[in-house]
Amino acid sequence: MENTHQVLLQVKDLKKHFPVFRGVFQRQVGAVRAVDGVSFDVYRGETLGLVGESGCGKSTTGRTILQLYKPTAGSVVFDGINLVTLKGEDMRHMRQRIQMIFQDPYASLNPRMTVGEIIGEPIMVHESAVTAKQIEERVAALLNKVNLNPAFASRYPHEFSGGQRQRIGIARALALKPDFIVCDEPISALDVSIQAQVVNLLEDMQQELGLTYLFIAHDLSMVKHISDRIAVMYLGVVMELADRANLYAEPMHPYTQALLSAVPIPDPRLEAQRRRTILEGDVPSPVNPPSGCRFRTRCPIAEIGLCDLSQPEFREVKPGHFVACHKVS
Repeated sequence: MENTHQVLLQVKDLKKHFPVFRGVFQRQVGAVRAVDGVSFDVYRGETLGLVGESGCGKSTTGRTILQLYKPTAGSVVFDGINLVTLKGEDMRHMRQRIQMIFQDPYASLNPRMTVGEIIGEPIMVHESAVTAKQIEERVAALLNKVNLNPAFASRYPHEFSGGQRQRIGIARALALKPDFIVCDEPISALDVSIQAQVVNLLEDMQQELGLTYLFIAHDLSMVKHISDRIAVMYLGVVMELADRANLYAEPMHPYTQALLSAVPIPDPRLEAQRRRTILEGDVPSPVNPPSGCRFRTRCPIAEIGLCDLSQPEFREVKPGHFVACHKVS
């Protein structure tokens, strides 16, 4: 999964705030700062893992990149084109190149449509010249590709297991031969026994079709398996970004260290020897995040007069290793 370091997607200072309304007249009294200044690049052909606790803004980041949510601020440049500025027909054409695999295979498939209609719909919408016979052939080929029997095209989603439904979701995402796919926790709703099959399928598709993934998850061991580089999010901002080997061998941010210390080690002797980092308190509300560094209220090395005054700059500490922390030099 080597990348050629050709940037396919450039996310710059991306923000998505959801307004909070209150009272009879529904006045805006604040905003949920779900994504609050996220920047990273995704190289062509790589998998960038995006990890963090539930509610940190991972899924919102993925949806805002794809313009399913319109960003509050920032830019999303895909292959030289700023998606934020696209409207109507221009954005519709771009959707052929950027797709999404949704988290819940039970909610993301229309129960009233057959599998053939679900996978064939994007082809029908985007390719006006295509015939019904050609759609049928392509649906059969896509089902084959995700290891499902093409005869299943006439069945409905309720006739399938969770893992099979997620394969149908993957086939739908591949229908338009995209360059870039946001995988929004595609395995979290599945049994552990099925998770590896879906991840292996995603890796095979990437090799075969030259795909680029943003893989959103909270399972750090699975992210380590599939990702080339990993970005760690906390409360709407990226805390650390590095390639897989460096991040797991030498995590620099206290939050990353705490996350990795919670991942079990298969060897009981090593597991007994290592020191756990237990974070105090709960994740603050994104409506009213802490001043300065977002993580300071739970950070074991936070310093009053430094960490509470200014937000740390997200900077390159080592080649390819970015950290947002006042105490890391």
